Amino acid sequence: MTERAIRAYQSSDSERLLDIWLAASRIGHPFLGDAVLLQQRDMVRDLYFGNAEIWVATENGYPVAFIGLLETFIGGLFADPAVHGGGHARALVEHAAGLKPFLELDVYALNPVAPGFYRHLGFAETGRRPRDDEERPFELIRMRRG
Repeated sequence: MTERAIRAYQSSDSERLLDIWLAASRIGHPFLGDAVLLQQRDMVRDLYFGNAEIWVATENGYPVAFIGLLETFIGGLFADPAVHGGGHARALVEHAAGLKPFLELDVYALNPVAPGFYRHLGFAETGRRPRDDEERPFELIRMRRG
């Protein structure tokens, strides 16, 4: 039997979460290219892990997904592709929704799964912008729940 849990991030999770981030980003953000993703991986490690409120979904104590919150903003939600569809991402969003009065996020319009996933969880589109945070020509959808 698989034991599932959600717990707070621990610094010892860093390398495993970076592996999850990269594997999931290669599926959700292939349009960015591997060189950009590898560069972003370093930024996630060096800046994000120290500044975000991170919750980790585990199976039998092993990290399989995580969500990063910056106040009420979901800075990232990533699941190991081996467990996609297993409910971990949904559980993390519901956990975060229980902690915050509302949730917001930006998602790439080109992501093949995420916009529909968030709509299914009750997020509504509140706006769009034609460029991402690094001014690349990839449209972002702003969504909000609550």
